[in-house]
Amino acid sequence: MTYSHNADPIPGGRASLGTAIERLKHRWGWMVAFGVLVSLFGVAALILDVTATIASVYTIAIFIIIAGTAEIATGIGAKSWGRFFLWILGGLLYIVAGAFALANPLIAAYFLTLMLGAGMIATGAVRIYLGSQLGKDIRGSVVFAGVLTLIIGVLIVIGWPANTPFILGILLGVDLLFWGLAWVSFGFRLRQA
Repeated sequence: MTYSHNADPIPGGRASLGTAIERLKHRWGWMVAFGVLVSLFGVAALILDVTATIASVYTIAIFIIIAGTAEIATGIGAKSWGRFFLWILGGLLYIVAGAFALANPLIAAYFLTLMLGAGMIATGAVRIYLGSQLGKDIRGSVVFAGVLTLIIGVLIVIGWPANTPFILGILLGVDLLFWGLAWVSFGFRLRQA
């Protein structure tokens, strides 16, 4: 059985990794450029950390309002009054929370920062526990990641509320910087493939 260049070599429509790399190889420059752009946004977020914090809150608020609207739409289609009322109430609460965050982004950032710190502490503890249950070959890296997440969470909570104006912006900047560098690395690896 022979395959044309555009045919998928694996039944079911899934292309192999080699085929995917071959198809993307000529676009390596675009991926490097995209990675550089994302990294520059990360650097900008690190420099303008308070502005990036506010932008993060606005983004979260918009998504909360969209989710609230979707819940209301789901409630309208509910078959019983109890479900209708709960979906509508949940949606309205989401919309109110999102509107509050849009109107008062720094106050919303205080709550989001505290929740982020608490979430990272819980995530770190879970990773440490799960990592300790793994085999010796991967246990160390998972436990290390858990300890690092736990420490960052503790530092966020200890520094709260003083760190609120900049912590979300810094985390966004670091995330964008490393995500961009990953795209740059991927682009150069495609070039060499």
